Amino acid sequence: MKLNTQTRPCSVLAGLLAVALASPAAWADPQRGAAPAVSGDRAAERAFVDALMAKMTLDEKLGQLNQPPGVGNNTGPEAMAGSEDQIRKGQIGSYLGTQGAELTCRLQRIAVEESRLGIPLLFAYDVIHGHRTIFPVPLGEAASFDPAEVQNAARVAAVEATAHGIHWTYAPMVDIARDPRWGRVVEGAGEDTYLGSVLAAARVRGFQGTDLAAPDTLLATAKHFVAYGAAEGGRDYDVADISERTLHEVYLPPFKAAVDAGAQSVMASFNEVAGVPMHAHQPLIEGVLRQAWGWDGLLVSDYTGVMELMPHGVAADREEAGRLGLRAGVDVDMVSTIYLKDLPAAVRAGRVPMAQVDASVRRVLNAKHRLGLFDDPYRYCTDDGARERALTLTPAHRQAARTMAQKSLVLLENNNDTLPLSRSLRTLAVIGPLADHPRAMLGNWAAIGREEDAVTPLAGLKAALGDGTRLIVAKGADIDSQDTSGFDAAVRAAKQADAVVMFLGEHPDMSAEANNRTTLDLPGVQERLALAVAATGKPVVAVLLNGRPLSIGALQGKVPAILEAWFPGVEGGHAIADVLLGDVNPSGKLPVTFPRNVGQVPIYYAHKNTGRPPREQEKYSSKYLDVHWTPQYPFGHGLSYTTFGYGDLSVKQPRLRADGQQEVAVRVTNTGPRAGVEVVQLYVRDDVASVTRPVKQLRGFQRVALEPGESRTVTFTLGFDDLAMYDAAMQRVVEPGTFTVFVGGSSADGVQAQFEVVRQ
Repeated sequence: MKLNTQTRPCSVLAGLLAVALASPAAWADPQRGAAPAVSGDRAAERAFVDALMAKMTLDEKLGQLNQPPGVGNNTGPEAMAGSEDQIRKGQIGSYLGTQGAELTCRLQRIAVEESRLGIPLLFAYDVIHGHRTIFPVPLGEAASFDPAEVQNAARVAAVEATAHGIHWTYAPMVDIARDPRWGRVVEGAGEDTYLGSVLAAARVRGFQGTDLAAPDTLLATAKHFVAYGAAEGGRDYDVADISERTLHEVYLPPFKAAVDAGAQSVMASFNEVAGVPMHAHQPLIEGVLRQAWGWDGLLVSDYTGVMELMPHGVAADREEAGRLGLRAGVDVDMVSTIYLKDLPAAVRAGRVPMAQVDASVRRVLNAKHRLGLFDDPYRYCTDDGARERALTLTPAHRQAARTMAQKSLVLLENNNDTLPLSRSLRTLAVIGPLADHPRAMLGNWAAIGREEDAVTPLAGLKAALGDGTRLIVAKGADIDSQDTSGFDAAVRAAKQADAVVMFLGEHPDMSAEANNRTTLDLPGVQERLALAVAATGKPVVAVLLNGRPLSIGALQGKVPAILEAWFPGVEGGHAIADVLLGDVNPSGKLPVTFPRNVGQVPIYYAHKNTGRPPREQEKYSSKYLDVHWTPQYPFGHGLSYTTFGYGDLSVKQPRLRADGQQEVAVRVTNTGPRAGVEVVQLYVRDDVASVTRPVKQLRGFQRVALEPGESRTVTFTLGFDDLAMYDAAMQRVVEPGTFTVFVGGSSADGVQAQFEVVRQ
């Protein structure tokens, strides 16, 4: 069945439009809600903005497109005075990185009461995984496979951030990342397009709430548009040389899901796509995002992104960079001041059409209108800061962060039932450089989070165990050092203890922007430390704190239990103790594949089969000489303190029309001794198609809580979007033939069934 049978146009813009128009309306998400309401109706908004723009000079219009860096935090009185003077002149439309109720209210008052037109400011901030109450990093949140919990985390962040005077967050990051060398893998939902789409929508709903005019809603920004996660070599800012098919099947869908959820802002990415830097990519921004998808929100550059069109080599000077950015549809120029300083002369000389300026100004004013700032510019701040104090780091917010952290932890190994630890332990050795490291709880992009707010694992264990268990603490080694002088003390501590917990991993500064690595090994001598401690023969648990998949194969078989904790937030220490001691049964699943070593990268579960798929005894097949082709831990992997069995998989219709719906049912049983939650995962494969297809693709998941011995039938519904693909003409179709469904606890196991799609 084809949605669009028109001949594919030849031009780049028309071609991209044709593909985008054939895209599904949204990725299937049973928990997707309606997009938030906007302030007033669109006709009233248009009339208001038209009247305001009729009064604006060119310089005031370009001022609305100018976003300087924040003031009042790391700037002196002279810079502050200069910035205030620019506000009075109408030369600033928004601020990056300015927060705090008192400061934002003061700057807003200048804009509203001392500028000619009184247009309020927008205050933007990187609220990525919490504002003051810091939640697990987004990659950790994704491990929960819990859209409702992820949405709630974003809602808490919005409540706190808006109380601090912020209107606009640069989140969620919805980049699909299949190269863990890339530092920014920590900021997204991992490698899978479906999971990334579902969580993108959840975060947008959390940030923006149900009514954009409410005083606790943030403009959400889907970033980075587009294919930033495909940067070559895993290096930030590098090119993304991908096919049109990969662009539309892998990297665009999470943005479409965010737009469908109502995202009011999108950020352009630093990379180029097919030779065109994204800050100048008119076919993708104006063509796909605005025309094909019908999105009318605000597109912001990344930091100096417009200016960087010059080193990219597509603009000779600042004016040309500004012309290219504005023509492409980049509305707000972050930091570089090119729109403000270099475009006035170009507009007056006719080198930049006034219509392009007006289109971008309209979108900035629309955003301010939808937030209700023209009705009450001070709704996000109070002079006395009472709301800020009342809604920051509350007990309820901390509990939400603890719950999110509990669900984000992934049990990778648990040989000999080493976990959970007994509360009757007389002594417990706590070893490793991250056992008492507050920054590692907060992770990166931690907004205004403070180290003193964070509960470390050592503090969490002390609180949980009380005086009944003696803790023997030894650092053993620094995070990224070759010094082994602490090994002896660590080994002595282990020998004195009934059990050992080691806290290993990365420093937070090894992840996020510009923090790329060429190795995925544990930094420094931590692997050697772990093996030395494991050699004591004591029950050893390794807890990993990190922002990317690590290659930890050397620990497998030597360290009996391994728990992935990511950077788990202010309540991370409590959450880790909850899981280690069995108060909480771990339920997290990996949102990204863990390779055996960096040489396997890129490695992801939804790969193509190839004409010579890997075979153990076949030399001339797709594999390695030195390691097995399979990952260390596959996407979706995560153990529990109980076990789950799958059976009775059935499809309702053995034969299905392309526009029909298929119901898949499976019986899941808790076959172990404890209550637990299983993330039941559904994958689909198009067995034979006109173009090659991935070996399987995630198309549904459900968290299911079961008591020991309890069984439940779990059902999924598959529709057109779940079975569709782009054919050779890049038309979205469901082709006739057989499909295989797989249901299990990870991408690498489970039960399977088959059905056939027949012609209309």
